[in-house]
Amino acid sequence: MSENEQVNQNPEKDPENWVTGDEPITGPQESYLNTLAQEAGEEVPSDLTKAQASEMIDKLQGETGRG
Repeated sequence: MSENEQVNQNPEKDPENWVTGDEPITGPQESYLNTLAQEAGEEVPSDLTKAQASEMIDKLQGETGRG
């Protein structure tokens, strides 16, 4: 099987479907998100959930060229 034909054995779930998505943001997420937000000139809300933080990280990675 070629590299292009390999099946993704660990597909990513949409953060909205995470079982723990409504839990508070984790320390590593908060740290990385603050770094990205500083580079993008944006503010990070203080009450984000894990899922919301993940979505904001994805957005800011696109804006900053990281990721």
